[in-house]
Amino acid sequence: MPINHRRLNKEIIKRVDMGYQLFVPSSYEEKPDKKWPLIMFLHGIKKRGDDIHLLDGYGLTWMAEKQSDFEFFVLTPQCPELSSWPYERDALVALLDEICNTFRVDSEKIYLTGFSMGGNGAWDLAAHYPDRFAAVAPLAGWFDVQKAHLLKELPVWTFHGEDDDVVSIQGSKMMVEALRQVGAEVAFTTFPGLKHAIMDEVYGNRELFDWFLNH
Repeated sequence: MPINHRRLNKEIIKRVDMGYQLFVPSSYEEKPDKKWPLIMFLHGIKKRGDDIHLLDGYGLTWMAEKQSDFEFFVLTPQCPELSSWPYERDALVALLDEICNTFRVDSEKIYLTGFSMGGNGAWDLAAHYPDRFAAVAPLAGWFDVQKAHLLKELPVWTFHGEDDDVVSIQGSKMMVEALRQVGAEVAFTTFPGLKHAIMDEVYGNRELFDWFLNH
């Protein structure tokens, strides 16, 4: 029989299921007229699963919780056990929409960051949804340099330990060079003598959050 060349064009519905932690600024209820900035933080590979308490005392949510005057929402989703962030784009966008529709979030001040596997996830989600974020800050991540043009219009500040023995700094260096070649706004901070664990240095510095708010 001859081969038939056809095309399927059909709308489908996809169910997503994802746990998350949400940090709400302490003065949220006291300022009913204010719209608030939000940072989505994507965790590393060891925090995957369906036990949300794996995220306790970890990452940006934990850093925000220690500060009485942290003026951002922090949304920390949990990646399923056998998945990775690029496979969870639909769930991440659906979760972001849910939070924005439930709370007074400033849609023009939504930021994205992530560490290690989450750094890769931050690069990936920002590349596929650049209009959803005002700026992105990947830590110790990597990405396909052939897709750098997708981030051309999005401000980027990326970070990496120079002695990282888990995710080579070369991945960040190559992305930064590719972004500069397409004329993107990109800053690159490295930490001499540090290996993979750089979250305290990055998220413990107010400069990053001031940079976010400038975009």
